[in-house]
Amino acid sequence: MASTPVDAAWRPSDLELGRRLTRRRQSTKSVLIALVSSVVFVVVVGWAILSSPGWEDVRRSFFDVDIAIASFPSILAGLWVNIQVLLVAAIAVAVLGTTLAVLRSLRGPVFFPLRALATVYTDLFRGIPLLIVLYLVGFGVPALGIFGRVPVVLWGTIAIVLTYSAYVSEVLRAGMEAVHPSQRVAARSMGLTHGQTLRIVVIPQGVRKVVPALMNDFVSMQKDVGLISVLGVVDAIRAAQIAAAQYYNFTPYIVAALLFVALALPMIRLTDHVSARLAKREQMGGIV
Repeated sequence: MASTPVDAAWRPSDLELGRRLTRRRQSTKSVLIALVSSVVFVVVVGWAILSSPGWEDVRRSFFDVDIAIASFPSILAGLWVNIQVLLVAAIAVAVLGTTLAVLRSLRGPVFFPLRALATVYTDLFRGIPLLIVLYLVGFGVPALGIFGRVPVVLWGTIAIVLTYSAYVSEVLRAGMEAVHPSQRVAARSMGLTHGQTLRIVVIPQGVRKVVPALMNDFVSMQKDVGLISVLGVVDAIRAAQIAAAQYYNFTPYIVAALLFVALALPMIRLTDHVSARLAKREQMGGIV
């Protein structure tokens, strides 16, 4: 019986090579079809807009390049205020949201008051629109005269934290409850306390399960920080409003919108990447 040389180079079979060639052809065909259809769609939509009777008026009112250039510095300076509020609010929401999720996961009748308090908080602030919370915190609390003179941007940040911590706490709680009970039992059998079990075992696994949802909440918060302008904060939206009133033109709002898109786009792409990676990992770990 003839033996195969050990040093013989392995090569795919002709059948496998044919399959690879077919997959490459299908991929190329799909890309070309997607490219052509996208170009056709853009051309049709662009032609419909540019040929509409009111396009020239819309262009002057919303897409004036000179006004966009003139208003850009002030709107960009206002965007820095939004970024500062976003960073502070993100840290505070992470801390308060985690605390609420832990309180709602406490077991035993002795912790019922804490669970009830956390439940009422999340139900309340998930039900009230953020705009109303901004009015209540930004105008109602200062009217009490308890805290003296506080910058209005701080009240806006507090309102955002109160609202989004309720959303984030429910997302985190869902992730913690998705951790299999055997993980808790195994941790307690090793001598870990309830707090250590939450901190070392449950919370890390729960966070990994809800990373895409948490990142989506962060993207939503990136947009909603612009609502602090209703309190009089000169952020990007308020700066655009001032410029629009100065030039009698809506172009500054388009500039502000593009800046918010530029701020949110990296996180949106990162969210999609993380979601796809987690989905791929779950598929690899299971039976498809």
